[in-house]
Amino acid sequence: MMADSSTSTSTPGANLPTPHSERGAWLVALALGGLGLAVLVAVLTGLVGRTNTPVPHAAPPAVLAAAVTPTPSVAQSASVLAGVAADQGSSTGSHNSSAEQSGRRGRRSPGATIVAQPSEAQQQLAARRLVDQTETAIPTRWMEGFYPIYATAQSTFGVNWLLIASIHKQESAFSTAPSTYHGLNFAGCCGGPMQFNVTNGDGRGTGSTWDLVSDSYEYGKRPAVYDHMTATHPSIYDDFDSIMAAAHLLSADGAEYALNGAAWDAAYDYYGHDATGVSYADEVLARAIGWSQHSFCINCGVEGAMIEAVHAAYGAPVLTALEAETKPKAATATRATKRGRRE
Repeated sequence: MMADSSTSTSTPGANLPTPHSERGAWLVALALGGLGLAVLVAVLTGLVGRTNTPVPHAAPPAVLAAAVTPTPSVAQSASVLAGVAADQGSSTGSHNSSAEQSGRRGRRSPGATIVAQPSEAQQQLAARRLVDQTETAIPTRWMEGFYPIYATAQSTFGVNWLLIASIHKQESAFSTAPSTYHGLNFAGCCGGPMQFNVTNGDGRGTGSTWDLVSDSYEYGKRPAVYDHMTATHPSIYDDFDSIMAAAHLLSADGAEYALNGAAWDAAYDYYGHDATGVSYADEVLARAIGWSQHSFCINCGVEGAMIEAVHAAYGAPVLTALEAETKPKAATATRATKRGRRE
């Protein structure tokens, strides 16, 4: 039987089972390998796992209270002018010590301005920017990542989030300006969502504006996820770091929850003390007040009547004082030029 069985199994043409093909297994293995390689490439290039994943749907923080439209008064004008006069009459060499003496979260002394004074050419470019803001519609989804940051900045430093948001709008159109997350601005001094100056330190112990408040992010809880989170901190290009620093600076300059003369003065300090700074503060505060009265609106413009009201109450007296200070200097320069020609 063994011999017969052996003979029959070796007979050509016998009905033998066909061996299974290994082609399918190889195809599956190759497909899985390719998929793994694609995932690895996506991770390495940042397409997967990057930190700028949009946050879940969020609503703007609650508006504290509708601000009253300002009206001109002697008391308001005197209050704003007193702060400006103190700033102008103080020494500019004690920025760090003033900030340290008043505490990191407290107000610094009124005269310790830590904002760079732009040149005339820079002022002209800035003035043009105030008028020629980006007209690109900003989507609601884009703004949702900023709401938790605004709320944290408000609760940490006691500054109305609408004032913070208005400066964010003014400086980088809510971080949509082309150079928001890289490089510096047209003046080569400032960068990031809130346009912090990183070049105005004196090299002798007095840091730049950014240096003085760059650690502000340490005082609030960073959201778990938001767009444009940088790998290292602090960074002027990180939305949380930058907005927290702006709130700290505004608080140091006297801003609180109220959208009043103190808020105008803080916005004026934020930009710098000149005619363009007056226009800047007028528009920033007018926008914030308008939002408080009509709800936060991403793409709405600023009411002209509100800007006029803010200017009449706070900006006009300061502008008048600036012009009065400039005229004697201009007259002196003119006399000196004439003497030089005669000689």
